[in-house]
Formats: sequence, C-alpha cells, structure tokens
Amino acid sequence: MTIIVPATSANMGPGFDSLGVALKFYNKAEIAPSKFFSVSVRGEGARFLKTKNGNAFLNIFYKTYKRLTGAEDTFRFRFENNIPLSRGLGSSSAAIVSALTAARLMANAPVDGREILNEALTYESHPDNITPAVFGGFCVCALQDKSVVFSRACLDEELRAVITIPNKSISTRFSRNALPKRVRIEDAAFNIAHSSLLTAALLSKDYDLLREACADRLHQTVRMRLLPQLFEVQRVAFEAGALSATLSGSGSSFFSLAANDDEAQKIAFVLRETFPAFRTEIFEFDALGARSQA
Repeated sequence: MTIIVPATSANMGPGFDSLGVALKFYNKAEIAPSKFFSVSVRGEGARFLKTKNGNAFLNIFYKTYKRLTGAEDTFRFRFENNIPLSRGLGSSSAAIVSALTAARLMANAPVDGREILNEALTYESHPDNITPAVFGGFCVCALQDKSVVFSRACLDEELRAVITIPNKSISTRFSRNALPKRVRIEDAAFNIAHSSLLTAALLSKDYDLLREACADRLHQTVRMRLLPQLFEVQRVAFEAGALSATLSGSGSSFFSLAANDDEAQKIAFVLRETFPAFRTEIFEFDALGARSQA
C-alpha cells in the first residue's frame, strides 16, 4: 500500500500553535510485507533516512505495529519525500501521521483519524501541524486533557498558497527556544483578536481583512530575525498583491496567500526574480489529509 500525507503550513501569523492548513504537496510511503527489511528513500533526506535510528517513520511504525499485533514482522519501505526538512512545512508531522496510519492498515486495525491525531501528540505536541496533516483543510485547534479539539473547514478553491523556501533551514526547537518566556497581556490580546479575525475573514471570504488580520506579536518577528531576508520576502509578497504573508510554521519557509491562480503566478514571478537563491512554488490546498492508495 501507499500512504500519502500533505505538507502543512502552521500558525498563519497570529494563530500561534492553533491555526494550520494542508497543501497539495505530499510525502509518500510505500509499505509491503517482506522476508527482509529494506528501505529506499527518494527526495528529501535520501542521504540519511535509511536506517531505523535516523528515520522517525520507521521507529513509530514498528512501535505501533508491535503494540497492535504483538508481532515483529519485516517490511519493505519505499519513501518519496517531497516536503523539505526543517523548513516549516510539516515534514515531521507528515512522517508521524503516515507511520501511525500505515501501522494500523498493515495490522488490519481500524483507522480512526481522531485516534491517530491524539496519538500523534505523543510525538508532536503542536496540533496546528498534525491536525491538517490528518484531516486536510483549514484547521483551528486547541489542546484539552491531552487531546486535540478542532474545527475544520475547506478554503475557497480559488485561493492559492505561494510558498517561498529558503536555502537555509531553521530548527523548530531552536526557533522556539528563541521566543520570550513571558508575553505582555496587550500582545496576547492582540494575537487573540487577530487570529479570530483571520479565521472569520477566511471563512466569510472577506479577504480585504487578511493583511491586517495576519499581523502577529508573539513569535514571527523573533523567528524571522534568524533569517533577516524573510522581512524582505514579506514586503515583496505584499507589494506583489498577496492577501497575507506570514512565516510558515517556525520557518524558514514563507507562506503568501493569493486570491487565485493568476495572482499566485504574478506573486511567484516577483519572488523568484527578487530571491533567485530561494525556491518559490504555488500549491492548491488539500482537503483530504492523510490517506492510503492501493
């Protein structure tokens, strides 16, 4: 079988650890029973993801499969990794979600999205990435009693994500450690208001509000200082017509929202011309999340 899981863009500006969206940009994992354990990796991480010690998918898959079956069977794995590593596009969430899904399918166990989501919290404590990875769409998430409470919606099909991927990675752990341990009540209130406005604007299609709604005071500026060119990426994206322009997850990728494909092409052209060392791609939004293919 083949499991496919979408990339995700989390935070979306003010929605720190609470807002995320899935992209039509996928990692694929093919699993089959085998007499001998084998791994092949194409794409991202191909040089160092071939062993259990360095591959989160394999560790989680075998741990889950043994818990469900009690067996220590062997399998052949083939990975096609398209999601860049440590770029704020949910590569770790994709590995976790695909491993949990694959283990259940190979064990002939029920595949329940909510169970997978809550089990994924064991490995990834930020629901804004794992929720859209499991369910697709635009997700508003919260944690309650070690489980995820969320609401999901499909975005307007005309919208496009313009993703700028720098040639430098930023570790999620490193960038989170750079954040202040305390915030002012005024800044917390600012983010609550703006994340609420962002959600309402997306769902009501009141896109003129998005440029103001995507403003953030909790994390984005601190993280962007780790790669100062991102401030220029944001400025250029807005000038080219982006509805919103925000750091994707903890970075280093940057997420610009376009009203339609024509606008996305225009924004992407300007970003590619201005930042030739960076990669800029256009994606539609995924509404299905993790799934299997025969």
